[in-house]
Amino acid sequence: MLTLTQRIQAHAHELGFELVGIIPAARSETIARYRQWVKNGYAGEMHYLEKHLPLKTDVRQLLAEAKSVISLAMNYYTVDPPKALAEDPERGQISRYAWGDDYHELIRKRLLALVQFIKQAAEAELKTRVCVDTAPVIEREYAQKAGIGWIGKNTNLIHWQSGSWYFLSEILVSVALESETPTLRGSCGTCTRCIEECPTDAIIEPNLLDSRLCISYLTIELKESIPKQLRPKMGNLIFGCDICQEVCPWNSKAVPTPEPGFHPRDGNLAPKLLSLIGMTQQEFSRRFKGSPIKRAKRRGFLRNVLVAIGNWGDRRAVPVLKSALADDEPLIRSHAAWALGRIGGDIARRILQTRLTVETQTKVITEIQDALLETERPSRRNEKND
Repeated sequence: MLTLTQRIQAHAHELGFELVGIIPAARSETIARYRQWVKNGYAGEMHYLEKHLPLKTDVRQLLAEAKSVISLAMNYYTVDPPKALAEDPERGQISRYAWGDDYHELIRKRLLALVQFIKQAAEAELKTRVCVDTAPVIEREYAQKAGIGWIGKNTNLIHWQSGSWYFLSEILVSVALESETPTLRGSCGTCTRCIEECPTDAIIEPNLLDSRLCISYLTIELKESIPKQLRPKMGNLIFGCDICQEVCPWNSKAVPTPEPGFHPRDGNLAPKLLSLIGMTQQEFSRRFKGSPIKRAKRRGFLRNVLVAIGNWGDRRAVPVLKSALADDEPLIRSHAAWALGRIGGDIARRILQTRLTVETQTKVITEIQDALLETERPSRRNEKND
């Protein structure tokens, strides 16, 4: 006869969770390191991480009655985009996790279904809490302790059989479950591909990420202007970044998920940059309803697209950039100015000069002035476009 733990694990698999581990609820063993990471400023503008520090010391801060932590992982790997699309500079690259539906709601529904199963199987009134990414839990620590993977040099949880394309989640329960923690298999060994391939050198040493340099942070979490020195390094990445996972040898074993909600929505697989920049707020809301991309909001997403257009550097983008330079949102205008400066040429210069006569926002004025200086510099990019 199966134990309650085994029944929970079996039902979790039926609900689509590929990896499941159960451990006793306990105080975090990495909280001191995490606290120092925040103190060092590596969290950037994510001030909520510092605010939630007291809650992260122990999962029982979230559920006082918690006796066990069920750690789960759901695969979101779908397809590899054709190389021609992935390397086309006039197309934007969106992180795989955001190709489909918002995972928060999808996973939360499965967790709640698992909770109902546990309550019925335990034949008792239990206290529970489900956690999906946004909860103040150091989830990779608990996942590693539960034996469903190890934390790699790129800070992602890696499973020896299937890699790192996983969403993590947890269920806290007020019953002491059997915990069978398997011996962890696999490691990063001497491999440093993720560190070497990061365009912005965000992985400053193995297992230590400076979020302020990470393209995922810059395109999703950062709400204001992207630092100018980092913009050229972002290429055509317009929402998130998968480079440190794409180069990881363990991900060569990844198997596509059976979950249809994670497969790419129409238009999310390498969309053309010029097709995105003219979106109104209504169009943005409609297109990305129920998508993780809505987190960046229109202003942040179009900011990212403008950086990618500047890195593309093709003069076909100039008319679109002229329109963006008159957008109601100052953040969009400032990055449109930067993109025009990168493209250069007489037409771009005249557009910038004209806008400068009517612009009222100080930060945008500075961006326009810097862009005008940039147009005066000779560029091989411009020669290619002529």
